[in-house]
Amino acid sequence: MTLRSTRGHVVGNYGLVGLTVLLFLVYSAVMPDTFPTHDNVSSILSNQSVPALLALGATIPIATGKFDLSMGYGLGLAHVLVMHLIVEEGMPWPLACLVVVLGGALSGALNGAIVEFARIDSFIATLGTGSIMYALTGWITNGARIVPGPEGLPASFTRLYDARFLGLPVPAFYVLAAVVALWVVLERLPLGRYLYVVGSNPRAAEIIGIPVRRYSVYAFAGSGLFTGVAGVLLAAQQQIGNPSVGLEYLLPAFVGALLGSTTIRPGRANAFGTLVAVSVLAVGLAGIGQLGVQFWATPLFNGATLLVAVGLAGYASRRQLRARATKDRLPPVDTPGPSGSRADGTL
Repeated sequence: MTLRSTRGHVVGNYGLVGLTVLLFLVYSAVMPDTFPTHDNVSSILSNQSVPALLALGATIPIATGKFDLSMGYGLGLAHVLVMHLIVEEGMPWPLACLVVVLGGALSGALNGAIVEFARIDSFIATLGTGSIMYALTGWITNGARIVPGPEGLPASFTRLYDARFLGLPVPAFYVLAAVVALWVVLERLPLGRYLYVVGSNPRAAEIIGIPVRRYSVYAFAGSGLFTGVAGVLLAAQQQIGNPSVGLEYLLPAFVGALLGSTTIRPGRANAFGTLVAVSVLAVGLAGIGQLGVQFWATPLFNGATLLVAVGLAGYASRRQLRARATKDRLPPVDTPGPSGSRADGTL
């Protein structure tokens, strides 16, 4: 491997990691009294935990070449449902959280079934199911917020978000655990390899015996599971059920997942790449906020980053295909045998 190709490989794989560090250093130099502080870092980690979990959930269907646009609506439904079960139904909070998380996985599996068995494009199908989820959110809340009584929510429930471990907010460790778990599934288990094969070439996957429809349903179920977990954490954070919350998390989630497919393992959605991409967004948005820019800068940043992410993801995928094609065209290299003869046995 030449020096130029090695440099290109390092930049392509780890350029976003360097960008994250660079952004942090620049903002720290501009705002030395407020940005590189423990309180600010803790705030970034806790505030970005919900978008990070949602981005990890979006990563799974993207690995199969599909998109789950219902995640924003699902997040809103999940967090109001948790509040409804705890505040209005009197259900113990661990059971309420379990019901919501399992319900998220079930709704995700339903999305996958609609996409695969009804043969509806994932954009259209999940947009339709997302609209139904939004209707359910309005039905549960009657368009009003769910506010706990004077006794408030159980302290053990709110500690899901407020607690600290090793001086850092606990949600940061939830995200780290989710990243490791998703990395193991995608990179080390047959399930993950099958998902990648389905995403790269569904027809070839069917030819070699992979049940494409089943694994697509698994991918959407995983997306719904992460959405349910994010909804529980959002409820513990906000401590009220707000029927209008959810959609604003959708764009950052897809930015993180798509931008993450351009780093660590360029050309394919991957867990650590998503974490790096979310870190770039978190540091960038935190710096923008502390600089006191206008409110419209945040959606501008997210939208521009999404366009860049899609472009980079396409470029990384094409680059990977070209590299494979070049490798396939290379002639075999003759290697000397044990007695100085060539590998084919000739002198």
